[in-house]
Amino acid sequence: MNFVAIDFETAKDHHVCAVGIVTVENGMITDEYYSLIQPPENKYNWHNIQVHGITEKDTRYAPTFVQVYPEIKQRLSGKVVVAHNESFDRSALMKTMADFGLSYAELDIASRWECTMKLCKASNKYPSGKLNECCAVHGIKLNHHEALSDARACAELFLRR
Repeated sequence: MNFVAIDFETAKDHHVCAVGIVTVENGMITDEYYSLIQPPENKYNWHNIQVHGITEKDTRYAPTFVQVYPEIKQRLSGKVVVAHNESFDRSALMKTMADFGLSYAELDIASRWECTMKLCKASNKYPSGKLNECCAVHGIKLNHHEALSDARACAELFLRR
């Protein structure tokens, strides 16, 4: 089983401020990538800060999306992509790419990704589709709303499907 699991945290709207990517090859996690990302004008919505705890101070000297994009592209290109709430993460990526004049088509990935939230909701084993609740059922360690931890947990859930 080969795929990449991804998670974005957002500063406001679709503007990303962190990314976590976990690569799985032959059913084993083989690579992990994490980066803070400075959102446009380093602006945040207070509600988003309440969710993930990332602030302007954290990303003041972080790379921009354009600087991080080569790493994202290298890890995603041509792969099966999995996210816990795939429509949110896919939309954040697509809109951020468009903001910088980057073409989603160049990633050579599906227009819809695999979604562990949908898999969890479809099963009666989980109290809800929330990542933390799905992880609790399987004893998967999670530092919720930390992008790499969320991506790793998503990969673990997808492996257990």
